Amino acid sequence: MKILALDSSGIVASVAVVEDDTLLAEYTVNYKKTHSQTLLPMLDEIVKMTELELESVDAIAVAAGPGSFTGLRIGSATAKGLGLALKKPLVAVPTVDALAYNLYDAQGLICPIMDARRKQVYTGIYSFDTGFHVIKDQEAIAVKELAQLLNTMEGPVTFLGDGVPVYKEILEEELTVTHFYAPANMNRQRAASVGLLGMQYYKEGKAETAADHKPDYLRVSQAERERQERKQEGGQ
Repeated sequence: MKILALDSSGIVASVAVVEDDTLLAEYTVNYKKTHSQTLLPMLDEIVKMTELELESVDAIAVAAGPGSFTGLRIGSATAKGLGLALKKPLVAVPTVDALAYNLYDAQGLICPIMDARRKQVYTGIYSFDTGFHVIKDQEAIAVKELAQLLNTMEGPVTFLGDGVPVYKEILEEELTVTHFYAPANMNRQRAASVGLLGMQYYKEGKAETAADHKPDYLRVSQAERERQERKQEGGQ
């Protein structure tokens, strides 16, 4: 089985091709460029380097959210376009699940955190006690509330994601449970993890048509929140 995987849910842009238990190629860039500039050229480079026939992939896995609204839209549009053109199914992989999958077989709890602004993070809680196990589904939550929750659970906890450098000081103040931080080679989005988890989900029958795919933003955009706030203020 061969999976093409895309992740543009954050600052990182990443493309990978996974075939069975082999990572054939991965192209990941963590730099402030728009994904509309990077994602397709990265895919094109992987296709050239691996002599990949896109028609040979079984499915396209995409980080489906949460994350950057613009990044998710670009990733979704790219995956949908490829799926429609190639007549291939899509596998929507929750972004935070894929982040946790970076730390496959790690001991204790795994807690990815993505900066959701306003002292909130997109997060979930995971373990590998009996394979990949979702203890708490991804959600948007205040950093302090997350720390309080983790303090009630048996550690240790390993954090990763772009929320770590933003909220590390708060975590250090609030946490009483033993905790660690993932190293640089594992602490950001990777399309390889999206592809491997996507392959597992595909085998479990969790694929969808390209036409049906939609990103999972988890909450409305800042622009929409501000629009709602102005509307409420106008009605008072």
